[in-house]
Amino acid sequence: MAGGPPFSLGVETHDGLAAVVRAIRAEEDGKQLRKELAQNMRDALKPGAQQAKNSIMGMVSLHGATPALRTSIARKIRPEVKLGGRWSGARVKAFKTKNIRGFANAPKRTNRASGWRHPVYGNREVWAHQRGKLEWFDRAFRGREGLYKQAVEQAMEDMARRIASRAR
Repeated sequence: MAGGPPFSLGVETHDGLAAVVRAIRAEEDGKQLRKELAQNMRDALKPGAQQAKNSIMGMVSLHGATPALRTSIARKIRPEVKLGGRWSGARVKAFKTKNIRGFANAPKRTNRASGWRHPVYGNREVWAHQRGKLEWFDRAFRGREGLYKQAVEQAMEDMARRIASRAR
């Protein structure tokens, strides 16, 4: 294809994302373009992250313990974008909650159907089994996966078109 873009505009695959990133690197202002692409992809996922935060905040809290577990988990939910390296892509991630009542894997454990175990008031002799809001993170995205995937792909397509228009 003579005079066409230097890469395929079909960026719905990992290869497409890699092609866009390579094209961005070749541009003079590639660093700025890369930042813009990452920001646009994060913006596309922000509604999903907010939905997940709302879901964990809806979990029942029986005790007024501090620091608040639900709030701590909600603070650690955010969109993540990586453009290069061993993993490239965009996702919403619930990061570990270090230093929150010794419960580093709180997002993972509260999302599990089987729940989690913990010592009662720090007494390692007595353990309790607790269940959170069943699959709060997974349910926040159920039925909307295609919408977020399409929004991220649109951000990638827009950047690909922008770079391709420069090549002409």
